[in-house]
Amino acid sequence: MKKVHKKTDKKVRNRVRRHLRVRKAISGTAKRPRLAVFRSNMHIYAQLIDDETKKTLATASTLSEDVKAGLKSTSNKDAAEAVGKRIAELAKEKKIKTVVFDKSGFLYHGRVKALAEAARKGGLKF
Repeated sequence: MKKVHKKTDKKVRNRVRRHLRVRKAISGTAKRPRLAVFRSNMHIYAQLIDDETKKTLATASTLSEDVKAGLKSTSNKDAAEAVGKRIAELAKEKKIKTVVFDKSGFLYHGRVKALAEAARKGGLKF
C-alpha cells in the first residue's frame, strides 16, 4: 500500500471538495463555455467545455508542442501564460468571447492567476 503524507492527502481532499462545490453552481454552454484549469506539479492544462453537450471545444496545455516550444520549464508562470494565450487564440478561432472560469478548487494565485490574466489579455472575458 502506498504511503501518502497526511498533510498532502488533506490538501488534495479539500481541493476536490471545493471543486465539487463550485461545479454545482457553474456550467458551460456553447455560447459561454467553461474554462476549466488544472495544474499538476509539472504541467498546466486548460479546456473550453460545453457542459450541455458534454463536449470539449478546445484544449491547451504545456504538453502541446506549440506551447512547449520556447519554454525553459513547463511548471512556472511563463508556461501558464503561454497556455493562457494559446487557449484565448483557440477560443477566437471558434468565435468564443466570454467564458465561465473554473479554477478547479485551486487558489487564484501563482500559475492559475497567470493563466487567467493571459487569457484575458488574449481577448477572453470572464
